Amino acid sequence: MVAEDAVVAVDLGATHLRAALVTREGQAGDSVVADTPRQGRSGMAVTEAVASAVARVLEGSAARAVGIASAGPIDAAVGSVVRSPNMAFDEVPLVSPLTDRFGLPVRLINDCRAGALGERWRGAGTGVDNLVYITFSTGIGGGAVVDGRLLLGRGGNAGEVGHLHVDFAYSLPCGCGRTGHWEGYASGTGMPRFFAAWSARRGERPAFDASTSRGILEAAVAGDRVALAFMDALGEVNGRAVSDLIVAYDPEMIVIDGPIAQAHGGLILRHMLPHIDRYLPLPAICVSPLGGRAPLFGAAAYALGAGGLSPPGPPRRR
Repeated sequence: MVAEDAVVAVDLGATHLRAALVTREGQAGDSVVADTPRQGRSGMAVTEAVASAVARVLEGSAARAVGIASAGPIDAAVGSVVRSPNMAFDEVPLVSPLTDRFGLPVRLINDCRAGALGERWRGAGTGVDNLVYITFSTGIGGGAVVDGRLLLGRGGNAGEVGHLHVDFAYSLPCGCGRTGHWEGYASGTGMPRFFAAWSARRGERPAFDASTSRGILEAAVAGDRVALAFMDALGEVNGRAVSDLIVAYDPEMIVIDGPIAQAHGGLILRHMLPHIDRYLPLPAICVSPLGGRAPLFGAAAYALGAGGLSPPGPPRRR
């Protein structure tokens, strides 16, 4: 494989990171997977982990660029992740140090914008010009393709949908420090807190482990009465947020992704759909067929300039 044919794609999440060689035709090689560092003197601990993964991918291979899809927010001008509520560091520099180390162009994009791009390039949204992508993971994020163009916004952060305001009744805290945000209720970290507040208000005593989103969702799958009642409350919150996205973007399709959606997407959709407003026509809503790799493919597409995007120029140095 020659350099012109492939890029190294990196999906940098709050919990794990993965990297793989992806060809211009959209074929991905074996992934290198590692934990995202939570401890260290600075965000360079994460930078070094990403560099190590990229180096392993490049062993015996060549690439023309590196594309990084990262949990945000990002500062696209500087080339760093900044003040991410789900990462352990205020800043994670990526573009400049990796460019210096590998001598390759490095392109940084928010992971959820990358997810939308990946779905349109290789996933459920192939050929769809109006698409919304939502990921349910440690946090909640999203991205939108409108009239065939990926929305990035001023700093590359258009689509921070996890911070849509969905509730005043509980006013639960979000990782960003505000209250009532979607991420504080329906993400992997928010769901157990929402369940604790909801069950305490109703005087419910669960007979299952409600300390994790997995425990709650598996209890609902098993038919537990309390878990199923909670799923309706969760579906109402999800429905409010998705209703906002429909009237904002008028999409043809909504793709949900992330570990929660990949494991329990049918359950999430079943309890959400009755609570979505029908002011505009309901779009097709599905679980991503890419098995959690949409951000990885989106990072590759961004680095290749696929999906109608031209890679940006180099970041400014400080």
